Amino acid sequence: MDRIEELLTRGVDTVYPAKDELEKVLKSGKKLKLYQGFDPTGTQLHIGHMVGLRKLAQWQKAGHHVIFLIGDFTAMIGDPSGKTTVRKMLTKEEVMANANAYKEQASRILKFEGENPVKVLFNGEWLGKMSAIEFLKIAGLLSVQQVVERDLFQERQKQEQDVYMNEFLYPVMQAYDSVAMDVDLEIGGSDQMFNMLMGRKLMRNMNKKDKFVMTTPLLTDSEGRKIGKTEGNVIALTNSPEDLFGKIMGLSDDVIVKGLEYLTDVPMQEIKEIARSLKDGENPVKYKKQLAFEIIKQLHNKADAEAASGHFERTVQNKEMPNEIPEFSYSNKTGSLVDLLIEAGLVLSKSEGKRLIEQGGVSIDQEIIEDVNAPFSGIDGSVVRVGKRKFVKIKTSA
Repeated sequence: MDRIEELLTRGVDTVYPAKDELEKVLKSGKKLKLYQGFDPTGTQLHIGHMVGLRKLAQWQKAGHHVIFLIGDFTAMIGDPSGKTTVRKMLTKEEVMANANAYKEQASRILKFEGENPVKVLFNGEWLGKMSAIEFLKIAGLLSVQQVVERDLFQERQKQEQDVYMNEFLYPVMQAYDSVAMDVDLEIGGSDQMFNMLMGRKLMRNMNKKDKFVMTTPLLTDSEGRKIGKTEGNVIALTNSPEDLFGKIMGLSDDVIVKGLEYLTDVPMQEIKEIARSLKDGENPVKYKKQLAFEIIKQLHNKADAEAASGHFERTVQNKEMPNEIPEFSYSNKTGSLVDLLIEAGLVLSKSEGKRLIEQGGVSIDQEIIEDVNAPFSGIDGSVVRVGKRKFVKIKTSA
């Protein structure tokens, strides 16, 4: 695929004001300054973020000037996008603790050193220094009607829920990021379209310049639920290769084709052939394994991807024990099995542990345990298995 065509189509939802206008600029040879913002409202980047990170990497590889913007200031406010309830405001300390690892996680996809490195900026550098009167002057360039028309605010009003002023003003702050950096293009998920178009309007008003906006599609299942951070089951970029492989294999089959397009370098012609094969009824398992392999190869390396694939085949498909099982020292002679699961980090809570036992998802030495109140006295060398992929070998203290 032609590099410009790939920039404009692969993993792209919409280009504003129009794809052909941006194509004309690119064919002129001009190198653009562009960015995507990431609000550190959590500690981890996940595979949903990977769609945008890969798009930034494509632009970087094509020689354009890419900015990885950490929204340390806007994260304290909280983006209302996609939220039918108000976000909790975070402290500066909470935000910076979350932001500390973002660059390292993003470096699995972006290059922050060497030739044409991606630049890291924090929007607190300009928003945190802005006076009240300066902010009001900027806000005065955008109309109340533009913000009120936002669909999520309309939905809140229909449900007689409050829209708070910090949420109302968030798009103004995010819009100013484009002005402060004087960019040519902003990239973001399709759920960020409103905020990005506000930035386009503000850029036109303040800098007399038309900023391009490129939205990337959200990685969702057939029911529209986001993949990567759904129901607390985060598929993080920092997950181990084995965990990544298992979690990706647990995704619904309808994610395969768009996952291959958005998250891998598999040629589009091959992806189209895979889509046809799936439509004709071919078993999706091998293609989902291909998706998992390609993602892990990017985030780790080829050897790790091969090892993770082998681990999955042994422990899940063939129901064998893994070659290496982590040991856990356990000395609580009077504790319950649920206590052990929590202490070993196999579950997050007692309720989760009991639920898994009730569902037949916990075994000791391949014997399924059905009693949620079962004690665990600790037999040295016993292998405890939770679900399909979590194992620990018990080591009792002397």
